[in-house]
Amino acid sequence: MARGTRKTAVLKLGGVGALAALLFAGGLQLASAGENGRPATTAAAQTVNCPTVRDKLPAVPAAAVAQVERELANLDQEIARQNERLARQAVRPEGGPNFVDNAILGPLRNKRIAVLDRIEIAFNRIGAQRPDLDALATCSLNAPGVPSAVNGGATQGGDGQNGDGRNGDGQNGNGQGGNGNGGGQNGNAGGAARTVDCPRVDLPAVPAAAAAQVQAELATLDKQIVEADARLARLAVRPEGGPAFIDNAILGPLRSKRIAALDRIEIAFNRVGAQRPDLDALATCGLN
Repeated sequence: MARGTRKTAVLKLGGVGALAALLFAGGLQLASAGENGRPATTAAAQTVNCPTVRDKLPAVPAAAVAQVERELANLDQEIARQNERLARQAVRPEGGPNFVDNAILGPLRNKRIAVLDRIEIAFNRIGAQRPDLDALATCSLNAPGVPSAVNGGATQGGDGQNGDGRNGDGQNGNGQGGNGNGGGQNGNAGGAARTVDCPRVDLPAVPAAAAAQVQAELATLDKQIVEADARLARLAVRPEGGPAFIDNAILGPLRSKRIAALDRIEIAFNRVGAQRPDLDALATCGLN
């Protein structure tokens, strides 16, 4: 899981280091032994392969940074959501040969078109030249076990919280530096958004019979981090609540969701007769 190294954002939203960031963003590596402390297992789901956007943007004007960061977080959140669906599809296949195209990739393209359009409008609204991002809407599929490239937070660098990704061998990297390297979400001049800092989930060898379920739950953990970061990004733009708001409305609920997902991972081991790992200490997240 994540042991984040996000830094505060800068106005220039660049850097290919963000590509290795998030959930983000992809399926648990279940083929190679010993990568990032994760022993070998045997299967992996496919993940979505979407063009990165952050590194394709020109310098973002200060007045547009907050909006652009929110939309980049939305793009990563959609990638996490669809990777979760693909993980479930690997466990319980449904539909015909065109199901993934029609039910996952097609709707994902439509959502990306809308988000990319809002990024373009954010530039145009303040008088900056509107970038042409139309070519970045369409996604395909990675081979099983290959992580999704994501946009991550501004000024991200390094190799992620959980390897190159989030929770796993760069595949489900559930980290902040992982959706996985450092970097604040909203680098606006008035104040950068914070991000959640969650422990990385290092597992023993995952039995083949439990691999798909474990992968689905790691994807769920990544999705939860992306959603919490997106909420923190919105909070940086429109503050609400008192001094305990983040603890009560974001970190507390996130801990409860993580307890449930971690418990399901433990059960997946136990159900196939393997020793149940103790993951209780990994539920609580802080802030970067």
